[in-house]
Amino acid sequence: MADATKRQGKLKRFLGEFKTFAIKGNMMDMAVGMIVGGAFTALVISIVNHIATPLMSVLIGIDFSEWTILLPQLYGSGGPNYLEIGLFLNSIISFIVVAFVVFLFVKAINKFHKKAEEKPVPAKPTKEEELLTEIRDILKSIRQGDGSSVL
Repeated sequence: MADATKRQGKLKRFLGEFKTFAIKGNMMDMAVGMIVGGAFTALVISIVNHIATPLMSVLIGIDFSEWTILLPQLYGSGGPNYLEIGLFLNSIISFIVVAFVVFLFVKAINKFHKKAEEKPVPAKPTKEEELLTEIRDILKSIRQGDGSSVL
C-alpha cells in the first residue's frame, strides 16, 4: 500500500513538472523551432538540388547528382538496385550548409548574450576630479571642526 502511495506521489510530481514545463512556453518554443527548422531544411534542400548542384556541375563539368553504382542482384530480386552516391553528396552539401547557418546563428546569439552580460566599466576619474575630491574632503574636515592643519 505504501508503494502505491509513493508511486502516486511521484506521478503527481512528474505531471506537475510537465505542466510547469508546458505552461512556461518551453514546449511552444520547441514546436516553433521544429516548424521553422523543417521549413529551413526544405529551403536548404531546394537550394542544394536546384541551385548548388547545377552550378557545381557547370563549373566542374560533371553532374554528380546522377552518380550511381549498380549493385548485383541477389536471390532473384526484382529490378536493379543502385547506390545513389550523387544523392548522398547532395545530402552532405545540405548538411554543410545547414551546419554553417546554424553556426552563424549561434555565434550571433552568443555575441548578443555577451553584450547583454557586459556591464559598462565606470570611467576612472581624471586627475582634476581626483584633486577636486581631495579639496572637497579637506573642506569637509575643516567645516566639521576637525582643527587639524591642512598645510
